[in-house]
Amino acid sequence: MAYIIVFGNEKGGSGKSTTAMHVLTALLRCGFKVGALDLDLRQQTLNRYIENRAEYISKNGTPLPMPQRGVMKSAAELSLPEGDDAKLQAFQKAILGLDESCDFIIVDCAGSHSQLAELAHAMADTLVTPMNDSFVDFDLLAHIDPESNLVTGPSVYSEMVWDARKARAETGARPIEWVVTRNRVGAQNMHNKRKVGAALKDLSRRIGFRIAPGLSDRVVFRELFPHGLTLLDIKDVGGGSLNISNVAARQEVRDLVAELQLPGVEVTF
Repeated sequence: MAYIIVFGNEKGGSGKSTTAMHVLTALLRCGFKVGALDLDLRQQTLNRYIENRAEYISKNGTPLPMPQRGVMKSAAELSLPEGDDAKLQAFQKAILGLDESCDFIIVDCAGSHSQLAELAHAMADTLVTPMNDSFVDFDLLAHIDPESNLVTGPSVYSEMVWDARKARAETGARPIEWVVTRNRVGAQNMHNKRKVGAALKDLSRRIGFRIAPGLSDRVVFRELFPHGLTLLDIKDVGGGSLNISNVAARQEVRDLVAELQLPGVEVTF
């Protein structure tokens, strides 16, 4: 069976799709067959990223590794009425289709709550939750006392992950590995960074997730999207050496993939 990695966060703007695309490309470059499924049926950011990549390859004749994209069939194609049931069945069929030929399946959830997201979380072997390094995003995971900086209780998202873990345990499947990544960690405001880090460390012990380094707020990530490229592709398409900023960003991707501790994956890119 394919190993399923779900990227989930009910708050938009956390760099979820960018992180998913870089992990996807890393796995492809490690020699694995990778499937991709975008559950944000409205924005389709991951699908757009992959479409841009296919267009770049076509226009430039540059051989780049590509994932196999999963297709969510419409309610009409499934002979079902419109609604959540049709979406859930379409998702399950898309996963089964990818499972036949892939080693890993990357699932990118929408930045909102839905039954589709709940099912995806319950199916995750590894759940990756990117968050911006701020207490605004921390509130997605837990509530915190502003005076003591102590966690007062889990948020609705953490409770949803807990429910997904229970549902998965009832099936006898292996436990979900939950990894929270700190994206856009700035060099400034060290006091805030330490406070967020301490609160995350406290929460990770309480509800059971690992903390991993994420991706910094670099212009290069935004510039690569229209071309469908990642930091791991620049050497192949640029014809030259990487600048210092790009080398540092590439190392961030390496560190993230290593920290995910995915089965059989050695960081060779």
